Amino acid sequence: QVQLVESGGGSVQAGGSLRLSCAASGYTSSINYMAWFRQVPGKEREGVAAISRAERITYYADSVKGRFTISQDNAKNTLYLQMNSLKPADPAMFYCAAAPWKLYRNNRFRDGSYNYWGQGTQVTVSS
Repeated sequence: QVQLVESGGGSVQAGGSLRLSCAASGYTSSINYMAWFRQVPGKEREGVAAISRAERITYYADSVKGRFTISQDNAKNTLYLQMNSLKPADPAMFYCAAAPWKLYRNNRFRDGSYNYWGQGTQVTVSS
């Protein structure tokens, strides 16, 4: 089992920055892929960034490319999401997710591909 705990959410003005963290514990050596998803009420969860843990290859949704950066510190078992140039369209509950298997272009941003989830951290952006 893997436990994930997000932190770092909050309120920021448009154009500002936030860094989210996700601390992983438990059987972390089993993790192959990690990702950040976001969800607003009434909408499906959207994958925004993913990383292959061993190869450290990163992937981004078009909506955040160039503004968000996913990274990891394996020594600390922590995943990060640096969010810059936040827009009024970005507010959401952000979730950290982990999967023990390899993912590909057609499934790395599908929430059903991940079996471990954190409780979420809220991000709000004021204009």
